[in-house]
Order: sequence, then structure tokens, then C-alpha cells
Amino acid sequence: MLLLIVVVPFIAQGQEIDYDSLLQRIDTVENPVYKPVVSFSYGVLNFRGDVHNSYLTPAIGNNAFQVNVATFVDRKHYFTANFYFLSGTLSGNSYSHSDIVRNLNFQTSIAVYGANLEYRFGHFLEKEALVRPYVSLGLGNLNYSAKGDLSDANGLDYYYWSDGTIRDVDETMVGPSNLLYRDYDFETDLRLREEQEFGLGDYNQRSLVIPLTLGAHFRINRRAFFSLGMSYHYALSDLLDNVAYEGTSVQGDKGNDSYIYSHLSVHFDLFSDPTTRTVDLMFADAEFDPIFFDDEDGDFVLDVTDRCPGTPYGVEVDTLGCPLDGDMDGVPDYLDQELETDRRAWVDDRGVTVSEDEFEASMQLRNNAMAREHVEEYMALIRGEYRLESAVDIPENFISLDVDGDGYLSFDELILVIDKYFDFQLDMNVEEVRDLNDFFFAQ
Repeated sequence: MLLLIVVVPFIAQGQEIDYDSLLQRIDTVENPVYKPVVSFSYGVLNFRGDVHNSYLTPAIGNNAFQVNVATFVDRKHYFTANFYFLSGTLSGNSYSHSDIVRNLNFQTSIAVYGANLEYRFGHFLEKEALVRPYVSLGLGNLNYSAKGDLSDANGLDYYYWSDGTIRDVDETMVGPSNLLYRDYDFETDLRLREEQEFGLGDYNQRSLVIPLTLGAHFRINRRAFFSLGMSYHYALSDLLDNVAYEGTSVQGDKGNDSYIYSHLSVHFDLFSDPTTRTVDLMFADAEFDPIFFDDEDGDFVLDVTDRCPGTPYGVEVDTLGCPLDGDMDGVPDYLDQELETDRRAWVDDRGVTVSEDEFEASMQLRNNAMAREHVEEYMALIRGEYRLESAVDIPENFISLDVDGDGYLSFDELILVIDKYFDFQLDMNVEEVRDLNDFFFAQ
């Protein structure tokens, strides 16, 4: 009982006609056209240079935002070219009580635009992998403007004392002093601060950077994915914080400045072609009532073309839905008690051969006389001369489609034409197929 309860609904569902398949077909696009993917990133910048913060964790820093446009550069989609714009803030605060006084600070807004080449390990991972690591290397142009917080809101310069306080006079001077507190307003252009005598003057605040990025993409669906990554940007300059190893009064460490951008990105593929397409079939533009697709007697011939509705279930029928009549005596095989009657013989209601006198006698016993206009047709049927024909003549260009040559285009012959059309086996256009469909129903 449990087996029947589970299986029967699926059998019933399997026998239902899928009407949508008659109207549309979904095809896979073999070579879809891919368009650029747009992504937006948010993260933090962490400066690594001569003037740096006490914390060195890449996840802590100043906010930054990046816009990126990506596109494939090879047919197999192993490599991706990225064009990006990064905007954010770099800052550093160094404080020391050692013999070498290093109480320095700076902050600068940066704008970076550049490009890189990304590899997503397509040689080793499936195309539809949910997680895909990546690595990229590129080149960018960095614009910056280093400013320092060297005085408070009243314009009083900061002097850092050995006891950890900030005052308005140098510790070596004799006399009263007042405590000051940093306001973290980076108002001073470090290049033009003559009192500090950095010795570099009004230099150009631009530099090339080389970004190296490691991360992983996580697929959401075919049109969207997000990624986590970390980019190390190596600058071809040592002046981002206004302190260098050579040429400044405050000597920095050897090596150029750099910074790390830790980020979360969301990518959207909004413009690429779909990987599947829906093809409207010949009936898609017609508004059919679902009743046209019913098969009331279950003989697998739709009611709209069934010439013999009400055929008993299981009886073999022809393409018109009528029971087979092998000897064409007017009595279907499932009722015929004499299956091989001569075509010119007289038969009774059971399909058994009778004499002409017996046939006439049986006609006289009928309660309802046959209409005069049907007598000749009936006699032709008895003689085996009757056959179904179209109510209209088949157009000359469709005669070759009448496979069995009976002067009537059946539903099976129509479906055969449609199959050959979509398999490019017929030299017909869409209009001719529509005309054929109209003629079929006109019959």
C-alpha cells in the first residue's frame, strides 16, 4: 500500500502533457559573448613605511573604496584583465623616547588608477567551481599629498617631552610651559614646512605602484560572485610619508614605501549574453485553449484531430484516431469476426460475408432508413472503395508532404514536417510552415 501511495502520483504526473514544451524550447548557447564584469570593493589601507603606526595588522587601518572593471583576455577564460580605481587614506604616527627623537605623523589622501592581469587557476579547477583562488600582478599610478598634524587649533606647535606630554615650548628651554593636546587635524603641507628643514622642497607627489593581490572568489550565481583579497602595493618612491633614507634631515629606513589593501568585493556580470536561450515554436503565437490538447479516449491522438472520438481504450488506431480496419469492410478489426473479407464482398454488422439478398434483407429490417445522399457513400464503403480525403485540395507545394498519398495531411505527417524543419532537413521558411499549419486545421 505504501508503495502504491508513493508511485501512483508519479505515474499520473508522467502521463500529463507538457504544454510548455509545445510552445517553447530552451537551447544551450555554445559560445556566449562575455562582456566586462563590474565590481565594487570596500576595505582598509595599512601603511608600511618610515612613519608607521604601532599596529601592523592588515585588517586595521583607514577606509578605502575601489571600482573595478574586468574582462577575459583569452578564449579559455584562464586570464582576466582588471582596470581599477582605488581611493582612500594613508596615515602614520611614530612616537619614541629614544635618543633619536622620532615623533612624526602624516596623513594623505590617495587616488590610484591602474591595471593588472589576474589568474584564476582555470587549468586545475572546474569552470563552475564554487570557490576559486586567484592571484594578480599589475601596475598603477599613485597620486598623494602628505600633510602633518604639527600644531593645535590655536596654531601652537607641538613639542614632545620625555615624560610623554606635548607642550608649547621645547623641553630644553627654561621657563613655564603649557600642555597641548593633538587635534588630529592634518593641516600642514610637509613639503613646505621650512622649520623642519626636511630638505626636499616642493617635490612631485606622484609615483608608480606595483600591486600584487592574493584572494579567493566565491560564486553566488552565474551573474554574481564576491571575493576576499589582500593587495600589497609597492611604491617606486620613499616619500609618501615625507621621510626618506637620504636627502631629509630625519633619516628613514632603506627601501621604498608600501601599503596593504585588505578588501571585500562584490562582482556583477550584467551585460554578458545568457548561456541559454528560449526558442518560440510555431504554436507560440497562437492562443490555444487547453482543451485542444486533450485526448479523451486515450488513443494518443489529440481530440482536435481525432476523427473517431470515443474509441475503446486499448484499441489500435490509425493517424486519424479511428480503429484499424485491415480488410476495409467498414467493420473495425476489434469487432470484425472475419478479418480477411474480400473487398467486394457483402458483410453484416459483425464483418462476416453474406449474400446480396441477405444484405438487402438486413437493410429492410433497420428501424431508421439511411438518408438517400449517404446510400452511395455507404455502398462504396462496403465495396472497399471509400477513403478519407481532405475537405480542400492539398496545395501543390505541400503534396510531397502527404507521405501515404491518401490526399489528407494527418497530424503525424504535420509533426514529421515540423521535426524535419527544426533539423534543417527541409527547404522551407517560417511563413511556409505557418501556411502548412493553417492548411492542416482548414482540412
